Amino acid sequence: MAKKEKEAEPRNVLVVLGSPRRKGNSAALAERIAKGARSRGAKVKTVFLQDLNIAPCRACLACQKPEAQGCVLRDDMQPLYRDLKESDAWILASPVYWFTMSAQLKIFMDRCFALAGAGNQAFQGKKIAIAMSFGDRDPFNSGCVNALRTFQDAYRYAGAEIVGAVYGSAMLAGEISKNRELMKEAEEIGAALVAD
Repeated sequence: MAKKEKEAEPRNVLVVLGSPRRKGNSAALAERIAKGARSRGAKVKTVFLQDLNIAPCRACLACQKPEAQGCVLRDDMQPLYRDLKESDAWILASPVYWFTMSAQLKIFMDRCFALAGAGNQAFQGKKIAIAMSFGDRDPFNSGCVNALRTFQDAYRYAGAEIVGAVYGSAMLAGEISKNRELMKEAEEIGAALVAD
């Protein structure tokens, strides 16, 4: 009798919510992406940046020195670094605020600079999905494209792969959930995020 093949370990997915609204539209899109990942057996952990104490980067460049052990700032970003490294994929969610991503998500991204320093390859091989919402009808007029371009440039540079982005227009909290086509697209991106 042949030995039973060892089952593959489930993928770990980290959801980073960059909205001040826990149940906002970008969070609804991120949850639907997570649902798609869970449908493929992924383990999902969610962090709500608004609840965390994360200081802006101080541009000290200590994280870029050869002997660096990461960021010198001791705040809630420290356990988040561990989660980011241990995850196979990330889901980043943000509303469009003043023609780009939220301040919460921008501070998070700036602090991820420490993951790219001193030979640290934390971004290499990571798969990323993006979820965004905006109040305008148009992704160009709203500034959504500005944020998407930032994600593309930053993660291409760092060696990660953006598997997909889902974005749509909605103003009131949770309103985006009525867009069934968009929700379906988000779920499909989630499944692709953890596919081999």
